[in-house]
Amino acid sequence: MVRYIIKRVFAMIISLWCIITITFVLMHSIPGGPFTREKPLPEAIIKVLNERYKLDDPLIQQYWDYLSNAVRGDFGPSFQHQDQMVADIIAKGLPYTMRLGGTVLIVVILLGVPLGIIAALRQNKSADYVVMLIATIGITIPGFVMAALLMYIFSMKLGWFPAISSKMETWKAMVLPVAALCGYPLSFITRLTKSSMLDVLQQDYIRTARAKGISETKVVLKHALKNGLIPVITYMAPLIAALLTGSFVVERTFTIPGIGRLYVESITGRDYTAIMGMTIFFAVILIVLTFVVDLLYGLIDPRIKLGVGKGGE
Repeated sequence: MVRYIIKRVFAMIISLWCIITITFVLMHSIPGGPFTREKPLPEAIIKVLNERYKLDDPLIQQYWDYLSNAVRGDFGPSFQHQDQMVADIIAKGLPYTMRLGGTVLIVVILLGVPLGIIAALRQNKSADYVVMLIATIGITIPGFVMAALLMYIFSMKLGWFPAISSKMETWKAMVLPVAALCGYPLSFITRLTKSSMLDVLQQDYIRTARAKGISETKVVLKHALKNGLIPVITYMAPLIAALLTGSFVVERTFTIPGIGRLYVESITGRDYTAIMGMTIFFAVILIVLTFVVDLLYGLIDPRIKLGVGKGGE
């Protein structure tokens, strides 16, 4: 166990170093500079700004300085937001994104898993067809289309919920953005749970449990569900990372000052340090969550041994 954790931590460090290096190289390979504007700034001002942010230093020196600071969580100053550090900008938008993403995650788990189980137990029946129809619609409709549709119907036409959810202080302000974000992950988890449960329910140990006269509820909840949830847990890592780092389109549509909206603004404003800082922040969350999910495999299914097979790949 300890050996496995050490190996994974080392691999995580290497992966993070690669991400920082690739992001740095890509940002410095883009034509123009952080102070390039449609209306060019005077050369004297650009020179002063380059000196202030040490952009005149050799590229290798800039890389070493950035790497040294990034290890300490210092992603440098923002070029777009004057007198603000990138780490402060992330900390400012993170609570809004976490509130939105956490709510979506709870809704997706509480609805997606039971719906998938129902569809599996009622395969080729009315309940299965209804659930799969809803799941198919949720997967096929893009998030930005869903956001615009919900805003048009429930805000502009019916007036039930506010169109602008900037502070998300009330539950009404969260309904539309949460609903817009739930579409794809809820549908995907429902379909994933169904396919996984169908496979597990056909295993020999399930037939043996039923032959012993164990109730169907106990067979499903105690024997089948634990193994059926493994693919769902695998999907949890990228899902949580995506939700915690925010939905770019949804946050921008509902004017939520989360990380997703700030990321879009940094791209449109050519804020290189903000782009690099948020990309690294996203990568850290995904890498850590993937590691946690791998550890959970052994807790959910004792047959999966860390460092061997699925858990040790």
